[in-house]
Amino acid sequence: MAKTQRVSAGLLMCRRGDGGWEFLLAHPGGPYFVRKDHGAWTLPKGLVDSAEEELLDAARREFVEETGFATPDVHYEPLGHVAQKSGKRVQAWAFVGDCDPGLLVSNTFELEWPPRSGKLQAVPEIDRASFFDLRTARLKLIEAQLPFLDRALLWLTTDTPSDA
Repeated sequence: MAKTQRVSAGLLMCRRGDGGWEFLLAHPGGPYFVRKDHGAWTLPKGLVDSAEEELLDAARREFVEETGFATPDVHYEPLGHVAQKSGKRVQAWAFVGDCDPGLLVSNTFELEWPPRSGKLQAVPEIDRASFFDLRTARLKLIEAQLPFLDRALLWLTTDTPSDA
């Protein structure tokens, strides 16, 4: 896949919960998403900086920027890519890890709000993150990214990652 400005790279953190595998999803920050829940969550991800940046490196960088959590030196399972309605392609990897979502520290971006007001506000890229079981993650995640859950679950249940 060609690396262009319309390519994002992200990570799906997976952990074993009491009821099976759980997946860390992120809720976008800012006023457009404040009242959105089902179908609004995403993998921590972001744009690839340049054609020279490796996609997995970009995914790890974006994960740290958007969550504040370090990426461990473990196996990252390629999950392929999906195309979102906007035309953006998202490339993702899964890994087994754990964190306390309550300790999330996201980077920010400036947004003019209210629209056409001339007032800029610093808005977190992610306002919260949480682990969800598979059923709940399917409800929360944006539709285009749902295949990542299926691909991660296939890896987790057939390859039995050594990091688990």
